[in-house]
Amino acid sequence: MISNIRRFIASESAGGVVLALAAALALIVANSSLAPLYRQFVELHGELRIGGDWLVLAKPLLWWVNDLWMAVFFFLVGLEIKREVLAGELASVKQASLPAAAALGGMVVPALIYVALNHADPLALRGWAIPTATDIAFALGILMLLGPRVPASLKVFLTAVAIIDDLGAIIVIAAFYTAQLSLPMLLAAGGGIVVLALLNRARVTAIGPYVVVGLIVWLFVLKSGIHATLAGVVTAMAIPLRDGKSEPGHSPLETAEHALHPWVAFAVLPMFAFANAGVSLEGVSIGTLAQGIPLGIALGLVLGKAVGVFGASWLLMRATGAGLPAGASAQQFFGVCVLCGIGFTMSLFIGGLAFDGHGAAYDTQLKLGVLCGSLIAGLLGAGLLLTATNNAPNGNK
Repeated sequence: MISNIRRFIASESAGGVVLALAAALALIVANSSLAPLYRQFVELHGELRIGGDWLVLAKPLLWWVNDLWMAVFFFLVGLEIKREVLAGELASVKQASLPAAAALGGMVVPALIYVALNHADPLALRGWAIPTATDIAFALGILMLLGPRVPASLKVFLTAVAIIDDLGAIIVIAAFYTAQLSLPMLLAAGGGIVVLALLNRARVTAIGPYVVVGLIVWLFVLKSGIHATLAGVVTAMAIPLRDGKSEPGHSPLETAEHALHPWVAFAVLPMFAFANAGVSLEGVSIGTLAQGIPLGIALGLVLGKAVGVFGASWLLMRATGAGLPAGASAQQFFGVCVLCGIGFTMSLFIGGLAFDGHGAAYDTQLKLGVLCGSLIAGLLGAGLLLTATNNAPNGNK
């Protein structure tokens, strides 16, 4: 189990560095003489045609990245959630209580801050969930750069909080960011889910059949009005954790997870970052940042996440008598709570759903809020960890 966690953290951490580079490159290109080429790139059309005109999907590259590529990301998220719940850090109430409370506080407080700043604008209110997210790759990337200054227990805590946070984001997307529903397509998607359940029941351990059925479910979910990426989560939940063999190491779920991690960390998420982070700063001023949407997002990520994650954790520890994660000082723990305000990937994703079709002005405000809030949270969290005294006698052992 410890080796699995270490491999997971190493992959997510390296991916966070690549993710940051992709986002920075997008910002640079979008504000240079190459800006027209960048716009042409994200608007490049791709077409999927099945049976002549029976099924035609003609969409720009940005759509394919956000709706199909990100379904792969959500598939991996689903695998991680299932593993942690069945056999990981969330497998018992005692283990899950602290990160669960922290994640809940880290969703509620940022949402309240955003709503307080945007309550008079019904359209802006659609973005209430944007600052509730935590980007595990970015946050763990910073922890990796800090090395032994951060106890391993805090890395595990941050991973667990981010995974529960992702589960909350999945629920929010399904419940609040769904268009008008098509009952026939929902029934067809339900039929595909039944097939996935039967594959699991029959103890099918080959990943191929699940992927094929999952793609069909993705298509039906897309046509149903629910965001298609959720099909990735549903498919992941059907993958068996164990294959019934007595020998250790036989886990279809963990095999799929380990095989998929490099593709998501070094291809899917960097492409998402490059396609979504390219906001033009032309005409942007302090006044732009002070508008309700960017200010609500930034304050939600920086202040809301820190207060919510730390406050909920403190209340739980006071109520149960539990202590800080092993080897961690109070400042280190608070520093990690601040790092939870790096919302980047999921915040941009939720924002894209919230303001889809409402114009470039909302898109710019969304990206400014997410980028500024995530950057400030990352710098503050790293600063707190750099100046903290480590309680562990041997670093992060």
